[in-house]
Amino acid sequence: MAILGKRNLLPIIRQAPPGFYLDGGIHGEILLPARYLSGGGKQGKAVEVFVYRDSEDRLVATTESPLAMVGEFAFLRVISVSPGIGAFLDWGLEKDLLLPRREFAGGIHPGGHALVYVMLDERSDRIVASAHLNRHLNLTPSNYVAGQAVKLVIENVTPLGYKAIINGAHTGLLYAAECGIPLSIGHSLDGFIRTLRPDGKIDLGLDPVGHQRLAPFSEMILTALKIAGGKLPHHDGSSPEEVRAAFGMSKKAFKQAIGALYRERRIFLEKDGIRIK
Repeated sequence: MAILGKRNLLPIIRQAPPGFYLDGGIHGEILLPARYLSGGGKQGKAVEVFVYRDSEDRLVATTESPLAMVGEFAFLRVISVSPGIGAFLDWGLEKDLLLPRREFAGGIHPGGHALVYVMLDERSDRIVASAHLNRHLNLTPSNYVAGQAVKLVIENVTPLGYKAIINGAHTGLLYAAECGIPLSIGHSLDGFIRTLRPDGKIDLGLDPVGHQRLAPFSEMILTALKIAGGKLPHHDGSSPEEVRAAFGMSKKAFKQAIGALYRERRIFLEKDGIRIK
């Protein structure tokens, strides 16, 4: 059965001048326009497609992938705004994604971007967007563990750092000191659970936690030293931005790693940088 707003593996029923008709189960036949299957197809062949509604409200299929499917968050460009209707967003498909006026939150302007949740509207059975993000987060207690790798989407900038959506379900705080690089709303990146607080709040980081993280960081620094001829101009006084750009780690992780290498007598710590022994 075809699932609206998701990728599906559907068999070809028949071919006609418009294209190929796929078996959508209870949804009946779903058209895949011929241009999306240039190599042709035969009856019974299964094709992986994304199913959505066209401008005439008919179910159609495409082999292209949108920037976000139903149940996902995405930072999308606002193409136009129609008073009383809403905004139209570029989500990577021929038909733009509607952000209904009732789902607006904050300023929505043509040419700008909006962080939205893609959902199936219960009223119309159409795929639409919502900028009311909190409505679509998981309100049940999380079951993450400290050190767990997660996917993050930056939702907002706060005085302490960045509020981020975790695995498309919960929110946590990524402290600015943990980053070393400026982030912006809609930025997607890999992160880690740092701390699970008794009140349910979650602290995040961009580096693994625990002593086991130092080994790969130490090896990265040693490799960089060897490539650079044995010396690098990075030290305790280097800025977090410089460290992140050079090694892909936080300033805190860098200091811990070079401290471990120094104690192991593998590097020298100098005023203007570090040098391999």
